[in-house]
Amino acid sequence: MKPESEALLDIGRLLKTTRKGLGLTQEQVADMAGISRPRYREIEAGSSAARTTTLINIARALGLELMLIPQAMVPAVDALMRPHDDGDDLPAFIASPDGDADV
Repeated sequence: MKPESEALLDIGRLLKTTRKGLGLTQEQVADMAGISRPRYREIEAGSSAARTTTLINIARALGLELMLIPQAMVPAVDALMRPHDDGDDLPAFIASPDGDADV
């Protein structure tokens, strides 16, 4: 599990990248999320934690969805989110001629 500070930085990077991709200012996102610009700036910088409701409001302002998933499923979700190459599209298992499945 990531330390809290690293997780906050990851969240902040995602928010900043998404905001800039949408051509929005920090002020615009803060207004849409119902928080002050300084508060949004702290969250985006990863220097301050935010309540879940605040993160939900920010996510909605940016067209994102906040999801809570079991930690055990994080690697599977990360794999789904990675860009795929055509050569990377491998089957989950291959059946052998004798009927056994190789996992």
